[in-house]
Amino acid sequence: MGEIKTFEYKEDDIEGLATLESIANADKLNGWMYSHVAKYASGKVLEIGSGIGNISKFFITNNWDITLSDIRDQYCQKLKEKFEGHANLRDVLNLDLVHENFDKKYASLLNSFDFIFALNVVEHIEEHQTALRNANKLLTDNGKLFILVPAYQSLYNQFDKELYHFRRYTAKSLKATFKQAGLTPKKSHYFNAAGIPGWVLYGGILKHKIIPSSQMKLFNKLVPIFKLVDRLVLNKIGLSVITIAEK
Repeated sequence: MGEIKTFEYKEDDIEGLATLESIANADKLNGWMYSHVAKYASGKVLEIGSGIGNISKFFITNNWDITLSDIRDQYCQKLKEKFEGHANLRDVLNLDLVHENFDKKYASLLNSFDFIFALNVVEHIEEHQTALRNANKLLTDNGKLFILVPAYQSLYNQFDKELYHFRRYTAKSLKATFKQAGLTPKKSHYFNAAGIPGWVLYGGILKHKIIPSSQMKLFNKLVPIFKLVDRLVLNKIGLSVITIAEK
């Protein structure tokens, strides 16, 4: 196996934080995403890349046994401040999925979690196969790994650049990445087909650096319709793609 590159990222994540704060107010969108994750979850849960807790809060309030994590200290601190005092929150960890000494640094976490999910995380990591391989090491036997990433390289635009996305995926390419990391994908489907026009307009044509809060508010109101669109297209297309693997 080749040398693992150091994961370079912006500790002061201005664009990412602005995007997360915009999404934080989209309760219907976040609830929709949570419902997709929760139907596969069980036992001890780990969220990788928790950010400011937009999805975490649903797991916390629904009393899941959960550990939150992020690579950025600023987000870990926000998570601690936001959720401290909740008995079902096990810990908030600073976690680097491509740390050069991963097995040694995170020895106490190996084979610890029944379910791990990462939403819009893997596309930020150049060594994505290493990231998935290390995430798998944290799972118990028969544990599940749930990954959601942006779909279709043709949609790569200013939003992706500002958010430091290395790539976007298709169901085929994401499953191939899982297999190259030594994992066996069990299920794969697309998510949020109706989000594509807004992404193209604001990030592609208008070249905005962050998702406008006005767009997010409108999107949030239309979530019931967007759910229907996904059912109509049978989750065959979408702004994001999801793959679930079992250890």
